[in-house]
Amino acid sequence: MSERNGYAPGVPCWVDLSSTDTEASARFYTELLGWRVEFSPDPAAGGYGQFFAGGKVVAGIGPTFTEGMPSVWNTYVATDDAAAVADRAKNAGGQVVIEPMEVLDQGTMAVLQAADGGFVSVWQAAAHHGAQLVNEPGAWCWNELNSRDVEAAERFYRDVFGWTVDASTMEVPGLGPYTYRSFLSEGHLVAGMVEMSPNYPDQVPSFWVPYFAVADLDGTVAKSRELGANVFIDRMDSPAGPFALLQDPQGALAYVMDLQRTE
Repeated sequence: MSERNGYAPGVPCWVDLSSTDTEASARFYTELLGWRVEFSPDPAAGGYGQFFAGGKVVAGIGPTFTEGMPSVWNTYVATDDAAAVADRAKNAGGQVVIEPMEVLDQGTMAVLQAADGGFVSVWQAAAHHGAQLVNEPGAWCWNELNSRDVEAAERFYRDVFGWTVDASTMEVPGLGPYTYRSFLSEGHLVAGMVEMSPNYPDQVPSFWVPYFAVADLDGTVAKSRELGANVFIDRMDSPAGPFALLQDPQGALAYVMDLQRTE
């Protein structure tokens, strides 16, 4: 189902972009994906905004948290008790980077650093429940963890969110055997995980990347180049559809996908 008005605990529910230049990032994504952006005029919102597709909220945008932090897309997992999740993260070998905090009347968030070094956020909904549209062109459709330690990540996400892992190996042209790990919550697919390529610099920690569905993959990739993006993967096939990997002009990574199958 594409329209959502809530998410079960343990299911990714929101993505937002922490950008070094929110105005430039907003221009890029509105032109690339046809989004509309609205920034909150409330000073307490700290320059936060939301992207809309077809009148539905699909993602967020705000400034980076600290000086020197690179632009990055953040993944949020739904919970009905952010404090309990934070406690489980500490007991599972992770850290709580931002303790549970209320965000106006919207909900409660926390930022965790997992045992594999990656960062993930949690969201306890109040007025804001997450993305209202998913799995449609112009909307977010998947989240994937690039991990430096897949075993540590498996244990952490199992202990914190109750996720289980289903691993499958496939033959990828030019790469040979390739193992993809799918995270499941209550038996339902919720996210994926791959082992980080050795091509990444040593200082880059594990990280989450979102996928956004598009109707015209090749056209979107060409448009992204016109708008100043780097394209690391022009086109690659997957069981869910062909996809491409982009780095926006502010440095954040995101996939775009011609989504042909949803769970």
